[in-house]
Amino acid sequence: MWKALNTDSTRGFVKDVKRIIIKVGTAVVTGPNGRLAMGRLGALCEQVKQLNFEGYEVILVTSGAVGVGRQRLKYRKLINSSFADLQNPQMDLDGKACAAVGQSGLMAIYDTLFSQLDVTSSQLLVTDRDFLDPSFGNQLRETVDSLLDLKVIPIFNENDAISTRRQPYEDSSGIFWDNDSLARLLAQELEADLLIMLSDVEGLYSGPPSDPQSKIIHTYVHEQHGKLISFGEKSRVGRGGMQAKVAAAFTAASKGIPVVIASGFAIDSIIKVMRGEKIGTLFHKEANQWDCSKEVTARGMAVAARDCSRHLQKLSSEERKKILLDIADALEANEDLIRSENKADLAAAQDAGYDKSLVARMTIKPGKISSLAGLIRAIADMEDPISHTLKRTEVAKDLVFEKTYCPLGVLLIIFESRPDALVQIASLAIRSGNGLLLKGGKEAMRSNTILHKVITGSIPDAVGKKLIGLVKNKDEIADLLKLDDVIDLVIPRGSNRLVSQIKAATKIPVLGHADGICHVYIDKSADMDMAKRIVLDAKVDYPAACNAMETLLVHKDLNRTEGLDDLLVELEKEGVVIYGGPVAHDTLKVPKVDSFHHEYNSMACTLEFVDDVHSAIDHINRYGSAHTDCIITTDGKAAETFLQQVDSAAVFHNASTRFCDGARFGLGAEVKLLLKELP
Repeated sequence: MWKALNTDSTRGFVKDVKRIIIKVGTAVVTGPNGRLAMGRLGALCEQVKQLNFEGYEVILVTSGAVGVGRQRLKYRKLINSSFADLQNPQMDLDGKACAAVGQSGLMAIYDTLFSQLDVTSSQLLVTDRDFLDPSFGNQLRETVDSLLDLKVIPIFNENDAISTRRQPYEDSSGIFWDNDSLARLLAQELEADLLIMLSDVEGLYSGPPSDPQSKIIHTYVHEQHGKLISFGEKSRVGRGGMQAKVAAAFTAASKGIPVVIASGFAIDSIIKVMRGEKIGTLFHKEANQWDCSKEVTARGMAVAARDCSRHLQKLSSEERKKILLDIADALEANEDLIRSENKADLAAAQDAGYDKSLVARMTIKPGKISSLAGLIRAIADMEDPISHTLKRTEVAKDLVFEKTYCPLGVLLIIFESRPDALVQIASLAIRSGNGLLLKGGKEAMRSNTILHKVITGSIPDAVGKKLIGLVKNKDEIADLLKLDDVIDLVIPRGSNRLVSQIKAATKIPVLGHADGICHVYIDKSADMDMAKRIVLDAKVDYPAACNAMETLLVHKDLNRTEGLDDLLVELEKEGVVIYGGPVAHDTLKVPKVDSFHHEYNSMACTLEFVDDVHSAIDHINRYGSAHTDCIITTDGKAAETFLQQVDSAAVFHNASTRFCDGARFGLGAEVKLLLKELP
């Protein structure tokens, strides 16, 4: 029903879930002072309402009645105390009395919150003795089925007020002994498809959550985790704690009911679980058959890259330069193998029916390896960026402040289906002393794998070949995005949607690089022979590149002139499909464009006529992506106006948009701008 960036293959079963039991712990229901946590309860009811609206059958098992009752009775006892009682306060309260007082108050809150959301709720109180009656199970199922058919939310709680146990909040005897085990029992009796247990922590950890060395376990495998987990103190309230949740979850999972333990403090945990996102800890009957090693692999890969980067930073500039020169030689020596793997990727992509522009981006053409090797040697010859002093200030006698460039640390870069990008990014990382984690498009996996092998094979053992990690599984991205303690920067190279998803899924700083909606404006004073050369280069040289022209703006006085007609004919000869904006469509009878965005159709070009340079600027600032735009004109004043007022990263006068490239700027590689400007 829902999809998300963090969707994990092990959570795919949620698409078949219909009946859900949600258990809410006392620590979620109440705040530190024992009072009801209205904000969390409100968020819980909002999520339940959404699931109910989507057609799910939702059953709540709630704790908190004893805690709420205790808080109320403490207050009542306090205001009825004499002065002598206050001098020697006795606040021991009977658990049954607390439960009796708290149950009505807790249910009143649920009823009020659900009523505000136009949802009806019902209360069902049970004791362990009820389950001793053979007929109770059938009656229970009939009642619950009837309520669910009416879209009513059944809310279960143990009836502690009449429990036969002496201390219902301490005694662990009986068929169930807390609401965790009650939730497990109800999941079995009511044939639930999923049990979600909300706690005051994000899930099950390898040790006490307060221990910095403890790591969350996303998938519980009893054979792997059963004897390794150490539990800290139980919750400040309630009687279960994480140990009770794990016992209940393991038992339910062994009966075929998946369980997720997640945080009840987050406002959308339940919805994320139902989206299949990897949050909390999953208990599943088949978990021991899954390969859950990637949880360790993601952190291990990032930590290894960080450790290797520190070894790299200890090397001199000449030593790092030699690594790059060795990589350049290795690429040329393995050109046949690299191109063979690339051809296999291309054949698979064509068989899969991928767009021609995507296949073009994947292609390693003859001469490309030599070009990349030359680029790497150019990077090696650049001035050393590490420890380059930008500024020295003597702030006091013998106290000098220095500002220098330094490595960022570990970079996670998600890039498009262009194998040559891997080579450029890796070379820049080595020159600048950074560790690197790379995730390329799955379409170019064989090409990326062989390039990664050749490059890391040239890295000396003193640094470590794990300096550059290649992420092969999409699911690992979700794990890596959580490693804000190891990874220092994420750079997603792709669509705006990808960049937005990455930003929403991580606390790590994100440097977004998205669309390339590039414009060329031909002013009325333009030299049309120059305009033809520039436009053809901007569009035809490499149509799939992000700096290729997408929109051609033309001064209205050039409409139907011989120079413009010749230019359009040349574009069509090169296979460019021309669409028209409103004016161009009416006057030239070309197909009308639906929008001025054609970044995913590399051989399309939108043509539109504008009144003057100011109209061109307004159009670019409205529809452009702030990437690269240019003006072709002999009018110096118009050119200056354009250069000053177009809000883009690169603005050119009488030059192709294809010049927006790190290598052409003398910065070593096209992605250099993404790294060099960050000290």
